[in-house]
This record gives sequence, C-alpha cells and structure tokens, in this order.
Amino acid sequence: MTGNWLGRTLELEIGPVAHGGHCVSRVDGRVVFVRHGLPGERVRAEVTEDKGGAFCRADAVEVLTGSAHRVEPPCPLAAPGGCGGCDWQHADPAYQRSLKAAVVAEQLQRLAGISREVVVEPLDGGPLGWRSRVRLIAGRDGRAGLRAHHSHRVVPLDDCPIAVPGSLDGVPAKRWRPGSEIEVTADGEGRRHVREVSTVHGRTQSRQLSGGLAAQHAAGRDWQLDAHGFWQVHPAAAATFAQLVGDWAEAPRGGVAWDLYAGVGLFASVLAEQVGPDGRVLAVESGRRAVADGERNLADLPQVSWRTGRVEHVVADAPRPVDVVVLDPPRKGAGRAVVDAIVAGSPDRIVYVACDPAALARDVATFAGHGYSLSDLRAFDAFPMTHHVECVALLQ
Repeated sequence: MTGNWLGRTLELEIGPVAHGGHCVSRVDGRVVFVRHGLPGERVRAEVTEDKGGAFCRADAVEVLTGSAHRVEPPCPLAAPGGCGGCDWQHADPAYQRSLKAAVVAEQLQRLAGISREVVVEPLDGGPLGWRSRVRLIAGRDGRAGLRAHHSHRVVPLDDCPIAVPGSLDGVPAKRWRPGSEIEVTADGEGRRHVREVSTVHGRTQSRQLSGGLAAQHAAGRDWQLDAHGFWQVHPAAAATFAQLVGDWAEAPRGGVAWDLYAGVGLFASVLAEQVGPDGRVLAVESGRRAVADGERNLADLPQVSWRTGRVEHVVADAPRPVDVVVLDPPRKGAGRAVVDAIVAGSPDRIVYVACDPAALARDVATFAGHGYSLSDLRAFDAFPMTHHVECVALLQ
C-alpha cells in the first residue's frame, strides 16, 4: 500500500496503548495510531490523518473482534468523528486506569530508564460528573461545543456527562459570538461561574456573565479565587494532592521550603504549617492574578513570601540551602533550566506533581543526572474518560 492513506479503511489488529489516548498498530511497515480501539481488538479503521512519513492516525469505525473491557460509551459524541474531549469512554473505568498505568510505566522506562510497576488510583466520585471546569468554543453558527480530535471543527453538544451535573445548563442552548470561548466553572459550593472571551477587531474582550470569585475547600482552608484561574479540575484532587504533598515533603520546623508554580498557594499553605512561624516558604508563580489571590488567602501565614516571575529566574536569587521543594509545572514539564536551578539549592527532598507522564519522565532523568533518584510515585485518575493522568513523585 503506497501513497497517501487519508480516507482509506484498514483492517488491523490493535497493539499496546500509547501516550495520547490511542493504541499502536502496524500496517505495511508503518505505525498507525488508532483511537476508539483497545489492545487486542481486530477492527476496521479509517485513516483520519496522514502527513507522510512513518506514521498516520486512524479511527476504529468497526469492531470485528472486541475486547472484554469494551463498554458502550455514556456519551454518543465519544465516537469517530465526534467530540475529542474524551479518549476512553469505550473502556470500563478499571481498564482505563490500567491503560494509563501502562503509559506511565512505559514513559518512565523509555525516557528515564526506570522500571517500575505503576498503579493508577481512582479519586472519589466515580468516572462521570467530575469535571468542574469546561471551556467551550462557539462554532460558526454560534452554538457552543467542543473541538473534534486534532481539528478546529466544533462539535455542538447539549450536555457533557463528565461535567459537574447542571454546570452546563442553558449554555448550549444560547447563541454566542462565533469563535468565542465560553468558560464554565462549578466551584466547591456548587455555584456556577460563566465567562465569555472573544476577539473583536484584534482585541480580546471578556464578559463575566455570572459569578467570578470561586469558593474552594482544601488543606483545611477555605479559598476565594478567580473562578477561571488555576485550580484542580477534579473536585477531590486538591485535597488529595495536598495531603500527599504534606506526607512526602516533611518540611522541618523552622526550615526553608519552595513552592514552585504555586498557583494560589495550595501547597505553600501545607508547607507553611510544617515549617511553622519561624520557617520560610517561597511561593513562585508567573500569574499576577494568582499571586494576588494567594497573598489574600494566605495573609495569616507571614512565613510565606510571594514572587512573580519565571521559576528559573526567581529561584536563581533565592536564599539557600532549601530543605524541600514542591513543584507543579504546566503540561510541558519543568525543563532543564528549572531542574538545574532547583538542585543548586541542595534540597533533601523534591515533591513533583505532574499532569503529563512524558514530561515527568524527562525531568526525572534530568534530576537523576544531579544525583536525585525516584524514591516513590503515586498516580491518580484525576481525569476519568480522558488519557490524562496525574502523578506525584518523590525525589531524594
């Protein structure tokens, strides 16, 4: 089979899961990344993307021999040509977690040279109704929806089964400015916050239609913050991760700790309680609104000092040595410059919260070059039905 395969239907057997919400197959010497299939299945798959080279992408459009773990997706849009928001609705939840565990283990082995058994743990609440923040896009007809996979095409929806129940009520029925984004947040008290962001004559305009200041509860504290700023999407995630970070950080009384990519200071609050009034916690965050929210929420903890800026630049001038570092970088990871800046502070312990296993594995490998080894790791299904997984790693 030669030439461009776009639109062709291939009969193939699906191989192992890969990072990104698909599985791997091989046809005529080429890799085919297949969505909507499961390992061991035999399917007919339609090629949806072929840019030449060694691989192409396809959707399983007909299952010839199905997996015992296959289930009926709870959303009719979780199908070939449908919404790209979910990856694994066609697999039972326990099997979804096993697929994610395999991905984390494979990334650690391939990128960091670490062989480790991984278990992905569920969070409280079940696989549906957990997503507290949804960003919709208005299509050309003004209807709100989500994008198709690897596409700018907007798939209109009436509701979303993984969204917090009721959070999208009335939103899909409205007509919005085409191309605008509609951000919906359900906070910890069940209140809904809706904002429309659009570009008019090259300028970004934002309209807060309801709410704006979200209430959250985690780490033994009540929080008030920008409803559309960073906070864990799964309602059980913030409290779960704060507890684990505290267990692993073990910041000494009177010690020094850094909270990098601090957001509004969830982990800084935990570290501050550990070091006490005579200790110091440096919270570093690039978002000015998040820093303002953090300073207001942690005003009762004078041992926390805030700095706004790029982590590697701020940390380069920070007092050292430091006892423990907690970091929760964006999806791309911390990167070499940040890792080098952290190890220059000679921390005894590093607690790394990661939303991308490949980025985590790359950074773990970089830390290893400085003598820090992965001593513990836990993984959580903080994004059920999607391929995303949250990991917390302890380096010493």
